[in-house]
Order: sequence, then structure tokens, then C-alpha cells
Amino acid sequence: MVKVLIVQPIAEEGVKLLQDQGYTVKQLADVSIDNLKKEVVDSDAILVRTGELSREVIAAAKSLKVIARHGAGVDNIDLKAATEHGVQVTNTPIANNISVAEHTIGLMVALAKQMRKADLALREGRFEVRNIYIDVELSDKILGVIGLGKIGQQVAIKAARGFDMKVLGYDPFVTQTEVNTLIEVTDDWERVFKEADFISLNLPLTEQTRDMIGKKEFAMMKQTAFLINCARGQIVKEEDLIEALERGEIAGAGLDVYATEPPAKDNLLFQLENTIVTPHMAAHSYESMVKMACHAAQGIIEVLNKQEPTWPVNRI
Repeated sequence: MVKVLIVQPIAEEGVKLLQDQGYTVKQLADVSIDNLKKEVVDSDAILVRTGELSREVIAAAKSLKVIARHGAGVDNIDLKAATEHGVQVTNTPIANNISVAEHTIGLMVALAKQMRKADLALREGRFEVRNIYIDVELSDKILGVIGLGKIGQQVAIKAARGFDMKVLGYDPFVTQTEVNTLIEVTDDWERVFKEADFISLNLPLTEQTRDMIGKKEFAMMKQTAFLINCARGQIVKEEDLIEALERGEIAGAGLDVYATEPPAKDNLLFQLENTIVTPHMAAHSYESMVKMACHAAQGIIEVLNKQEPTWPVNRI
């Protein structure tokens, strides 16, 4: 009997795909290391959302063949340990790109149009703020996109086609011929920060990208520029961002991710007027949740049926 362990709830459509294969499916709410170590011992597959699959957990599994990540990022899985133990890792790189891109655009619009400030003021009866909080138009503004993967390119195309924005993209792994003609690719890191009116971060968390944006980059940005991060919080040095926002070095930030999650209630980012914050929910549209569940289930089915997975992360 094949056992599939689902770490944290997923859409029922994904569960049904696994059950239709005759697999025994167990959904796990307690994601503590001790409980994971106990449950993975006899598991053939793990479908994981944000739970931490450390080396210790992977080593405890006796018959594990595949780990399917419900999402694109795999920084919560010890890939080296999985590979050493012969465990195939898959993800769902095309399931949530539209949802995250739309969320990014939403934060950008809300920042440009001063929506948070205006909303709070109007609830206090201050109708006169309509003459104080003057917004900016997106048309002809420059959007800098750091990371030109599927999500980054979706953000760029929506901004260019929907708002007539000019898009400047940076990604050392992507060339001009590989992207939509609406995007100008540059290998000049500093140029993006100096010229952009909005900067969207759309890249994975790796050892190379961790803490890659800090004081130096904020100092290069226009005082009228905004930062939007729907990627990973650890890409940005959070203390430096707070300082830049407090000093007015940049105009504001739209954030869906944080250095530590869940973030502390007294995180200074939540106390600033020039931030808009959401709880790491950019990928959580109904449609993307169903697609992530089904694509992750598909990865498990492919590996257990000894087929080449559609979305492999590591090489076995």
C-alpha cells in the first residue's frame, strides 16, 4: 500500500487525484519535527506546503521516493539531503504565477494611488485628504523587475500592456531573446535601482539571493520609488528597508513576505504609514490553490509510476 503524507491542508481536487490512484492519503496538521519524523517513516511520498523538511526529517523516512512542493519555492526542503537519499523533488512552477503577478500589480497600484492612507483617513471622517494624498499615474513610469522567471515576466507583461509602463528587467540567467519584447533586459544591477519608479522582486531564495538588497540599493533608488516584494522576505535586509522607509529614502513598500514568518506583531514594518502589508498570500487565489494541489499530486503520481516528472527540481 502506497502512503502519501500531505503536510498541511491542500485543495480537495489534489487529494482526490492521489486517492484515485489507490494511494492511502494522510493529511498532517502538526508539522513539528518530532511528528514529521514519526509520520515519514513509512511514507512513499510527501506533498508539502510550507512545512520544513530538514535533513533530519528526510533521513527518518525508510521508503520515501518523492517530495512534491505545493508551490514554486523549495527553500523549505533540504535538497541536498533529498538527493543524497535518492528522493526526487518536484514543484509547481506554473501553478501560481498569475496569482502572484496579479497580487504584485495590486500592491503597486495601491501604493501609487495612496489607497491605504486614504482608506484609513476616510474611516476617521477626514474627507479632505483627497486634496492631501495626491497619487501618481503608472503610465510611462519605469518598472524594474528583478528576476525574469515565469512570475517576473507575468508582472512585466501585465504592467506594460495594462498600464503602458516601461519595463527594465534584471536576471543574470535570462537573455533578451528569451523574454517578451516589452521587456528591456539589462545586466546593469545599479541601473535598475537608479532608474525604476517601482521595483518588483520576483526571484527565488538561494544562498546567492539572501540579503542581496540593502542599504546600498535603497540609497540608489529615487525618493519617489516603491519596492514590492512578493518573493521571499530574506532577499531583503529588513532592518535596512525599515530605515530607508523611516528616513524617506524611498516612498514606500508593498510586502507579502518577511524575514521571519509569521512576523512578530510589533514588526516596525506594520507601524509605518508608507507600507502596505499582506500575510504571504499572493499565491492563494482559489484557482492557484487548486492548480498547486493538482500539479503537486501529478508530480507524485509521475514519480511513483516511474515516469519522468514534468517539473523536476533535483536530479536523481
